[in-house]
Amino acid sequence: MAVKSKWILGAAAVAVAAAAAFFVVGGTSAAPETTFVLLDGSKKTTADLKGKVALVNFWATSCTTCVAEMPRMVSTYEKYRAKGYEHVAVAMAYDPPSYVVNFAQTRKLPFSVAIDNTGAVAKAWGEVQLTPTTYLVNRKGEIVKRYVGEPNFAELHQLIQKLLAES
Repeated sequence: MAVKSKWILGAAAVAVAAAAAFFVVGGTSAAPETTFVLLDGSKKTTADLKGKVALVNFWATSCTTCVAEMPRMVSTYEKYRAKGYEHVAVAMAYDPPSYVVNFAQTRKLPFSVAIDNTGAVAKAWGEVQLTPTTYLVNRKGEIVKRYVGEPNFAELHQLIQKLLAES
């Protein structure tokens, strides 16, 4: 039992350190410059998101919470996309590409889906290891909110509306 307790404490310490490393005074930090490789082979960069309110969602097909939240991610995208909202779903490096493609096609995901084959994108965004981890980015390219686990969608929608209203 002592070994299990030490492992749990160690894992908790790593999680706290990762969260603390991403804490930003003032509430915002610049989104890291990354390139997302989309399922169709095209690329989208963080710079391409500037001028839009964007959600960058790290997920995996093996993550039950990710799969459960995806319909709400789709409805959020559908609700705000005409107003300058963008969504990039980034599949984790360990997720088999064929599973990601199948998931995106069978659920007709309407937003950009990227595969982080090397893990470089997850690393750049704060060593993302837990899924889902989601970042809300304002029009200036600053991260304004990070969610680990399923977001509170009512709160998320309020924040998206507020950010879309800003010039």
